[in-house]
Amino acid sequence: MPNYSDKPVIIFDMDGTLLDLAYDDFIWNHLLPIRYAQTHGCSLEHSQHILFEFYQEHNHTLNWYSSRFWTAKVGVDVLAMQIEHKDKVAKREGCLELLRHLKANGYPCWLATNADAAGLAFKLEKTGIGEYFDVIVSSETLGHAKEFSEFWQKLQALHPFDANHCYFIDDTEKVLNGAKQFGIQNLYSILQPSSDKAPRSACNYPMLDALTDLIPILKNAEELKQYA
Repeated sequence: MPNYSDKPVIIFDMDGTLLDLAYDDFIWNHLLPIRYAQTHGCSLEHSQHILFEFYQEHNHTLNWYSSRFWTAKVGVDVLAMQIEHKDKVAKREGCLELLRHLKANGYPCWLATNADAAGLAFKLEKTGIGEYFDVIVSSETLGHAKEFSEFWQKLQALHPFDANHCYFIDDTEKVLNGAKQFGIQNLYSILQPSSDKAPRSACNYPMLDALTDLIPILKNAEELKQYA
């Protein structure tokens, strides 16, 4: 058996990175306002206004990612709503091709997501991507969102890794900022997290279009290391 112990750990975000963010946009920005309006007998415009204020208040907190929190907050079973429309969950271009390449070439693959445990479970079941990962972690279980160094400190304590010798791919700049503050050196974002929205025009991190764009980046890094 070949020894792949020197391979860098590749850490992936899930929603907007491996999976198309169009599903989450549909759930939170289209469907939930309709369900909230139906539940509370208000206009769609009022529902959108109320939810926008809630979203602004809790963005980038653990509550933001918690289906239990939102169910209690808005009076709609948001997990059931998500599962009801699970057929809209879709992998981004190149997702399986990249994951298969990494596993075939001995790269340790980790999944680090802000999705709560319940949301993570049904998306893994729907997409079948769980089999490609050596470590799968939800911020809910660590008690901190990925935006903050404490998440990475706890992940490091549970699953030791070399921050200088790993790659982290995420579609959210604030999350990448938290990883950078922790010390992760190789950081990449996503050009078009949602197929329903236009590609981004700018980002402070290099962006992948197709996920398979990561393959030549890793090959080049291996060649540089080999001839250093």
